[in-house]
Amino acid sequence: MRIALAQVNPTVGDIDGNTAIAIDAIRRAHLEGAQVVALPELMVTGYPPEDLLLKPSFVRVNREALGDIAAAASDVLAVVGFVDGTKDRLYNAAALCFRGEVLGVYHKHMLPNYGVFDERRYFTPGRGHLLLDAPDATLGVCVCEDAWFPDGPAVVQGDAGAQVIVNNNASPFHRGKLDERTQMLAERARRAAAAIVYVNSVGGQDELVFDGGSLVLDADGDVIAQLPQFEEAFCIVDVPPGAARTSHDPLVTRTPVELRRAQGPAAEPPFATLPRGPEEIYRALEIGLRDYVRKNGFSNVVIGLSGGIDSSLTAALAVDALGAEKVNGVAMPSENSSAHSVSDALALADALGITCHEVPIKQPYQAFLAMVDDVFGAAAPGLAEENIQARIRGNLLMFISNRYGHLVVVTGNKSEMAVGFSTLYGDMAGGFAVLKDVLKRDVYALARWRNSVSHVIPEGVLTKPPSAELRPGQRDQDSLPPYEVLDPILEAYVERDASMAEILAEGFDGDIVEEVIRLVDRSEYKRRQAPPGIKVTAKAFGRDRRLPITNRWRDSQYTDGAE
Repeated sequence: MRIALAQVNPTVGDIDGNTAIAIDAIRRAHLEGAQVVALPELMVTGYPPEDLLLKPSFVRVNREALGDIAAAASDVLAVVGFVDGTKDRLYNAAALCFRGEVLGVYHKHMLPNYGVFDERRYFTPGRGHLLLDAPDATLGVCVCEDAWFPDGPAVVQGDAGAQVIVNNNASPFHRGKLDERTQMLAERARRAAAAIVYVNSVGGQDELVFDGGSLVLDADGDVIAQLPQFEEAFCIVDVPPGAARTSHDPLVTRTPVELRRAQGPAAEPPFATLPRGPEEIYRALEIGLRDYVRKNGFSNVVIGLSGGIDSSLTAALAVDALGAEKVNGVAMPSENSSAHSVSDALALADALGITCHEVPIKQPYQAFLAMVDDVFGAAAPGLAEENIQARIRGNLLMFISNRYGHLVVVTGNKSEMAVGFSTLYGDMAGGFAVLKDVLKRDVYALARWRNSVSHVIPEGVLTKPPSAELRPGQRDQDSLPPYEVLDPILEAYVERDASMAEILAEGFDGDIVEEVIRLVDRSEYKRRQAPPGIKVTAKAFGRDRRLPITNRWRDSQYTDGAE
């Protein structure tokens, strides 16, 4: 069966734009001789539409758009994700469009409701299966999660006679996800005795990145085509059908369909080289930032350049995502800034080909102190004096944003966000936090990988001790454990939900673990006010990890054993 995979980048709510993308894919599939074209999950609405689904007008317009897509499907069978039903009962659905009409609709059975997913809030689980008996093979269709369960719809369809199964997806990225998917799909193809055509969305949507990575597996579970990650792609694959089983299932109906015959051999199926290690994370951050800027109507970004590792990596990502002409740097030294903080920022800007404007903050800092001292009296310098420097910088960046329409890209990382080593309305101020889900040790790994492509981050940035430079001689290690100790504890406590007892069993110092957990727990109110950022781990702050701010549970009180 000759199937086109359309790995495309829809935008949530852009029903007209998404419809145009779908129609273009159908027309291309027709011109290139495909019998079937597979498009991603909820192609018409974009994924995830969230509470847009509570608007009857949104659902209605999405259904009307499906009619336009069906009209474009001449002799190519198009598998298109859309929202079916009405306000009281909605379905995450795949339409089978052919010769100007909708032949049938499949409703997603398995509705994920964990991590970033909240589908049971909106959708009703589907029942039943529709198999299409074509001259070359029997085709089944299921949606995303329906292929993840060992005895789920994909297997049911294979047992009932499907020889090729199209599985359309909007599967968000996190590190290691593609290998997990590939292994799962291989198991499912073998169990169903059917080839599986897995087509995934690509692109950024708020905190989520859809990495593409669409692939085709034969009935033995072997990958016979692999599309790239983090870019749009279109390919046509001659998919060998699996064995035709004949088990009876009352929920399965079969419909004949006269697909056109494939003419001549298809092109060699693609086998994209996939990024690994730091490069994979870098590419996810790059497309996530590019699409957030583009889809929200910004043209330029502005970044505070401190000469540190976080702002340097953020600037490199922004240039790679948007182009140097769209990235503006601002260095804002204070009387506590070291000489190399400005020189490193200027060297970075020169290597990246961007402008770095220098705006010293000594004068507004002294003005703040004078205003407060006049009213409340002088006081010994402390945390308030440190934080006001960060807040002056945040205000300057937001002023530039307001005046020139640039998006402020925040430079803080996951380690800082986790333990509250960040200043509300200061270094947390901005529109998008590109490193929000990247631990400090991974920031260094990403920077070194980027320098292996072309050396843009000064060596001094990579080797000097991390510091916020808010007081003379300040170093991060004055307030925090070394990052090589801190980050594994955060990975265990935040990403794996390990208890204190379980973390101690890994050999960490008890006092350090207790203090890290205390810092994480008491910083929830800050994280709730942080800008959105790109998810690259299995558990990111925000969508993945939702804890109450007012909360007296303290894991460190219960250290008598692991579960």
